[in-house]
Amino acid sequence: MRSILLLFFLCCMAGSLAQDDFLAKQYFNDGEYEKALVFYEKLTAQNPRRMDYAENLVRCYQQLEQYTEAETFLESKIETGSSYPTIFIELGYNYRLQEKTAEANLYYEKALASIEKNPNYGYGVGIGFQRFALLDYALRAYERSMELNPQLDYNFQLAQIYGEQGNIEKMFVSYMELLSNGRSSMGNVLNKISDFITEDPDNENNILLKKILLQKAQKNPEVLWNELLSWMFTQQKQYSSAFNQERAIYKRSQDSSLERLEGLGDIALENMAVDEAVQIFQYIEKNSVDEVTRINAQLNLIDIALIKADEKKIADIDDQFKELLNTYGYKTQTLQLQVAYANFLTFKKNDPQTAINILKRSLELPLAKYGEAYLKMALGDILVFDQKFNEALIYFSQIQKSLKNDVLGQEARFKVAQTSFYKGDFDWALTQLKVLRGSTSQLIANDAMQLSLLISDNSLEDSTKTALKKYAKADLLSYQNKTKEAIGVLEDILQNHKGEKIEDEALLKQGQLLEKQDDYEGALFNYLKIVEFYGDDILADDAHFAMAELFRTKLNKIEKAKYHYERIIYNYQDSYYFPQARKNFRILRGDSIN
Repeated sequence: MRSILLLFFLCCMAGSLAQDDFLAKQYFNDGEYEKALVFYEKLTAQNPRRMDYAENLVRCYQQLEQYTEAETFLESKIETGSSYPTIFIELGYNYRLQEKTAEANLYYEKALASIEKNPNYGYGVGIGFQRFALLDYALRAYERSMELNPQLDYNFQLAQIYGEQGNIEKMFVSYMELLSNGRSSMGNVLNKISDFITEDPDNENNILLKKILLQKAQKNPEVLWNELLSWMFTQQKQYSSAFNQERAIYKRSQDSSLERLEGLGDIALENMAVDEAVQIFQYIEKNSVDEVTRINAQLNLIDIALIKADEKKIADIDDQFKELLNTYGYKTQTLQLQVAYANFLTFKKNDPQTAINILKRSLELPLAKYGEAYLKMALGDILVFDQKFNEALIYFSQIQKSLKNDVLGQEARFKVAQTSFYKGDFDWALTQLKVLRGSTSQLIANDAMQLSLLISDNSLEDSTKTALKKYAKADLLSYQNKTKEAIGVLEDILQNHKGEKIEDEALLKQGQLLEKQDDYEGALFNYLKIVEFYGDDILADDAHFAMAELFRTKLNKIEKAKYHYERIIYNYQDSYYFPQARKNFRILRGDSIN
């Protein structure tokens, strides 16, 4: 019976403590310090070893300007002789709030003196000083601890403080020490220092980082410094310099992997540094002992050659593909080659039937689930190009069923909808699109929403769907690279369906196709009409983004590009383009981008 009563009593005490703790935090967070003070005085009396209660009690005293009470409480803690050295920082800060600088500094020095007895106090004391933005004292705490005990490493804390103080050189050096000692990951350090450099090689911080890295490389020629130099040159879009570093890394690497060089080549190509990309992929082709890596490099070189290829060049590339197929044959390891050649035959040579035969032959290979889906997706795309819609739908549906919860399955479902749209089966297309609005892929979800709205908006006011059928025809012609014919069909819509909901869709699509033909004035005219007459509709942000990109990438009119990015940032914050618009705007403004 006595045991039961004792247990009941303890449970009541625990419940009371939990309630007091909850109320104290609630009042403290709400800024009701007088009420919080009552509870923290009670909690600290009951739990004298709980530093969180003690610290919050002191904060309440200080918020209420009861400095004497805070001082008395802190001194009582010091008198016990068992308090952690940060108690001196607390008392010093209490004097600082009263503008008693001499007394404050006296207790800060006492906190630092504790490190002389036990260097392991360095971390807690340093954090204590940082809490009150006493950065110089925090630096002294960390640095002295490391001097007394070389096993301690507080370079991460030092780097953060140096960064806050604007001492960039010391910050870089501290981060480099962390990396060389293996105390931090490359990704973590790069994430930190990327806030302090820009794309400009002449930026003061960029020059400083380069100097530090070169000095490190000269004193201790580790691959680590090559990797960091490569990263820095890549940020500055100096791909030749980055390539030199990557070659050095490859030659010294034990596993001899070309993966880093492949990544650099992709980045160079993405940024249209064509000459540098060619050098990188040629190097990979020459040095790779892995068949798949070599094929990928060769395919990238072909993609570069196709950027501005005339008829003679197209014929030469066809011969290259045939030679590659003869060399590597039809294998499960070379599916990317077969798909690339099929796409080339279809979209560059207008020979879909030969492409279909190649992919159907490839499907006879012993394939894994994803390999089969990869081929069927490519085959379906080519069948759509050839207007064999029903056969294409069979392949897309097979992928959708076999990879139901995969992004590839969702992409196949979208292609079912898109193909149904091309053939005029708008109701079935809508059924598929409704499912895709919740896709895990934002791009698929966005495309699904836009196509769904296009169909639904233009089905209500026109039961015959005449304009919608014309738009679907123009969209298919565009897919077939029949750009001039597609522009003509869209012009028919703009002339004969004025005032209908589909007009802004036709303007946007035609503007995109005019851009493809380098008719930038015509494209801008269309985009401006959307903004002027359909500024409140869903395609206004598309038009602003298209104009911003056109001004930025083709016409080199930076101020106009910034203007249209800014319109998206301020007026269309839920837009799919918002993140990219904000990033591009900041780059054009000269901000440092992480």
